[in-house]
Amino acid sequence: MELQGNVWMTIDGQKLGGQDRVALLSAVASEGSITAAAKAVGMSYKGAWDAIEAMNNLAGEPLVERVAGGKGGGGTRLTARGDQLVENFRKIDAAHREFVAHLSSQSHALADDFLLIQRMKMKTSARNQFNGKVVALKQGAVNDEVVLEIVGGQQVVATITRDSSDSLGLAVGVEAFALIKASSVIVATELGDVKLSARNRLTGKVSRVQPGAVNTEVSIELPGGGTIAAIVTKDSGEALALEVGVDVSAIFKASSVIIGTPA
Repeated sequence: MELQGNVWMTIDGQKLGGQDRVALLSAVASEGSITAAAKAVGMSYKGAWDAIEAMNNLAGEPLVERVAGGKGGGGTRLTARGDQLVENFRKIDAAHREFVAHLSSQSHALADDFLLIQRMKMKTSARNQFNGKVVALKQGAVNDEVVLEIVGGQQVVATITRDSSDSLGLAVGVEAFALIKASSVIVATELGDVKLSARNRLTGKVSRVQPGAVNTEVSIELPGGGTIAAIVTKDSGEALALEVGVDVSAIFKASSVIIGTPA
């Protein structure tokens, strides 16, 4: 992606001029006549005079003036204010082009941030949203198994229909996001080498516990900066002795994961 931009001047909301009109003023200075200046910048004589009159009116003082007499019968030149305007515009335009070039050199990161902002605007009832890339895709006759690598290098496994996989255009390397409802997440402690049928097990530390009358909301900080939320019963939270800093695992089934791709 390459960034581009132009500078133009306005007075009380009315356009005084941009590169095209400043080029006309510059041509007047070098050519000494409206006719030659208009030809040099590819404008009609009438269009050039209309632009100059509009600039003179908006500036509140003449930028271009007629010169009477002389060997050629007179001509047109810039006033001191017109010369100053052209010089200052060139300085501003040069600084602007340097600024745009600097932004353009970072356009890849800007594009990534734009996609991130678009994702952040997405509204969903699912508490947990993870962005990542597809690192594995195992196709089946009816369902596909999708493995998404998320922040911190951990992986989320999802089982979705083959039709859904095709319509999303999923393939290894494709950017995608995973949605998991907090109510679908099981919180466990001291699992050790216990084997589970649930495909997903994200390990981390409890970063927040918010007890309610019936349920408790638990936030688990994952390695690399991600967070996953879970809703457990108040009794379960107390039985597990959940508090900030405790090592826990967030467990959820592959069928509980919704996969999406950026628009």
